Amino acid sequence: MKIDSQSTDQVLQYYTGKRILVTGASGYLATNLIDALKDVNCTIIRLSRSDNSDICSIQTWDNVLEDIDVIFHFAAQTSVYVAEENPIDDLRINVVPMLNLLQTCRKKNVCPIVIFSGTVTQAGIPKDLPVNESCKDRPVTIYDLHKLIAEKYLKHYCQKAFVRGAILRLANVYGPGPKSSSGDRGVINMMMRKALAGEPLTIYGKGDYLRDYIYVDDVIAAFLRTPIYIEQLNGKHFVLGSGQGHTITEAVNLIAERVGAKTKQQVEVKHIEPPTAQSPIEARNFVADTQLFAAATGWRAHYSLQKGIDKTLDVFLKYDSD
Repeated sequence: MKIDSQSTDQVLQYYTGKRILVTGASGYLATNLIDALKDVNCTIIRLSRSDNSDICSIQTWDNVLEDIDVIFHFAAQTSVYVAEENPIDDLRINVVPMLNLLQTCRKKNVCPIVIFSGTVTQAGIPKDLPVNESCKDRPVTIYDLHKLIAEKYLKHYCQKAFVRGAILRLANVYGPGPKSSSGDRGVINMMMRKALAGEPLTIYGKGDYLRDYIYVDDVIAAFLRTPIYIEQLNGKHFVLGSGQGHTITEAVNLIAERVGAKTKQQVEVKHIEPPTAQSPIEARNFVADTQLFAAATGWRAHYSLQKGIDKTLDVFLKYDSD
């Protein structure tokens, strides 16, 4: 996995000898991050539902936080629609673990670096593009409201110096890795898999809303850089995307084109009426302005949408042929 062509070794060297806690360890982002650290002499403690780890229990945090240097908190319920149906459950999964983590750090007098995975939709429907950290937060879904609350808890505990931490608000992430457990996440990956299976691709309405699609290697590179620059980033959130906007139709047509080029099979693309129960967050345009994070850390996005799609398709095709 490519972290940064100019400083991969320096970034990874930071983690030598570190004890790293990763929540949601069997999930998409965590799997990619753990893979990036596979050749580093560090200790990784994994918390995952597949290991029967209950991150909603304060006892879990009491058992794992000793001598931890860095926490990557990826565990979450990620469906906007599930959150609307069960807001109490979403609060329990997306807010309570963060508060239990922070309170345990306070009580045990330990001060790890906590890096939290947020989402750009926490800001709601942006009025101006591109979007940077000055955009006022106006969440329009329960999911985004809870993610914002968890973020505010982390910022508060950073301000009180109980922990150090930062939040990366992610745009639309795609690329190789486990399938998302939520049907409304990982749409680009899902489209690629459908196209490779010979299924038609569907677009709701005109598909003319802008999205910022960021390749997963660029995302993991940002997460791995963040603890290194925590003195500059502490207690802040950052918008993370490729900085390039594509309409949904452009992205789906590009998938069809690249799958066709690699498989010599034509992929059908159809426009259909959107469902009546579609969340208002779907009706937005978004492009990220990453200048603040880039200036502080030296990070930049390396992958164009076509390059990222090609690399993902190559992995999917290799996996299917093995």
